[in-house]
Amino acid sequence: MIKERLAELVGEASDGAVSAQEALSATAPLTALGLTSIGVLRLVDAIETEFGVAVDLTPEGMALLDRLDDLAAHLATR
Repeated sequence: MIKERLAELVGEASDGAVSAQEALSATAPLTALGLTSIGVLRLVDAIETEFGVAVDLTPEGMALLDRLDDLAAHLATR
């Protein structure tokens, strides 16, 4: 459930450049699929709003944003 919602947020944050389906099936980082730096910032904002958590903007925290599995697992523990 979390992973699917995150995929939808990726689609919205990327203005459709990366579809929810592409995000769900990605084996490459989301940025390699076309999620731009602006898209990443939009995704951070959406995650913080949707899940009520602060996204760590350190390199380690930002690395979570490249893979839905990692991000979903991280959010599930919150």
